[in-house]
Amino acid sequence: MKGYKPPDFNERAAAARAARERALEKLRAKPAPDPAVIAERQARSAAREAAAAERRAAKQAAAEAARAEKEAEKAAALARQAAEPKEKTEAEKKAARDARYAARKARRS
Repeated sequence: MKGYKPPDFNERAAAARAARERALEKLRAKPAPDPAVIAERQARSAAREAAAAERRAAKQAAAEAARAEKEAEKAAALARQAAEPKEKTEAEKKAARDARYAARKARRS
């Protein structure tokens, strides 16, 4: 490495300029895309977007149905609760307790 001399700034700048020019020429030489290919890509993209929108709508409809079902269940539970007697009277409680006592007594004898 005795005779090696690193490139100075001007040499590096010239190399970078040449590399940019080569990249630009390569880009200019590239042919324009075919209109048929572009139309096909746009059609596929539109189809994907439509399918995604359809999935989102189905998901939202399912969520709404689940929410409505939950509300219906809640309303039914409230209706059942309202239909049941609120609280047993003391006499009913005593009668149930006496019936349990009599059943236990009958089992023992």
